[in-house]
Amino acid sequence: MSFRKHLIALALLGALCGPALAQGLQPFTAGPTPTRAFVPPRASQPGNSILMLGATITGMGPARSGLQWRIFPELAEADGTRALAAESQLPTPMIELPDGSYIVHVSYGLASGTKRVTLSGSTVAEQISINAGGLRIAANLGDVPIAPNKLSIAIYVPERGSTDAKLVVPNARLDGVVLLPEGNYRIVSTYLDLAAGGSTGVAGMPPNATNSVINAEVSIKSGKLTDVVLRHRAALMTLKLVNTAGGEALANTSFSVLTPGGDVIREMIGAFPSVVLAEGEYVVIARRDGKTFQSKFTVQSSLDRDVEISAQ
Repeated sequence: MSFRKHLIALALLGALCGPALAQGLQPFTAGPTPTRAFVPPRASQPGNSILMLGATITGMGPARSGLQWRIFPELAEADGTRALAAESQLPTPMIELPDGSYIVHVSYGLASGTKRVTLSGSTVAEQISINAGGLRIAANLGDVPIAPNKLSIAIYVPERGSTDAKLVVPNARLDGVVLLPEGNYRIVSTYLDLAAGGSTGVAGMPPNATNSVINAEVSIKSGKLTDVVLRHRAALMTLKLVNTAGGEALANTSFSVLTPGGDVIREMIGAFPSVVLAEGEYVVIARRDGKTFQSKFTVQSSLDRDVEISAQ
């Protein structure tokens, strides 16, 4: 094939890729995307063809990173499997392959697309559409935005006919867009206690997870950006065992924070340890020098304060 025809094919691929993602979307990044310098098109070897690929998110625009391309022969082996013919993580790879029919699969986050292509001694430019929607998450404590490092956000797919759900995104970010196949999802946001460095100790959660947990159901539509704002209601409580109201905190005190029903939320040792708690009512038990003292307190969202337990 002439060099001029290769240039025409490249121009076609550029037109397909178009401008950056619509609606200000940031592409889902599954991992570092390798880069390479531009290589001018070249004639393929006899019996080979050059396949140039690009992907577009339906209704959003071209995908610029985070792609995983895999190419398989259309005909399966005798055992029913297909050997991998080529793969790439480049956004617009240019791959030389023996002439024949292939199945091209591209994944972009949790979404994917597939297309059959036939190569017969010429350069072929193919654009694959991926049906996915964007999910953008924001979170507030009261009316104040929460810093991304203070949250652990997981996304689940509800299992039909079951109370369980399948974890699909273990660490969703507040500062980006997650691309998901069309469907229903559950978002679980857990507020983290960075100051105290430890909290509920729930299995599978970060060691500094608090009991402020928000669940939200969301429906993702292909080609649409869905915005979700999560609202946590919690505050930082500083516990003190004192002889008199407003007095100095007594050292070497152990504290247990419980729900009114008696479930232990947190256990700490110190003169005035702090703990982030969800809005609600609690019981605190202080132990020092073999004596036990108890008090009740209420947490109001965004109202950080001291909780004094009388040693008298």
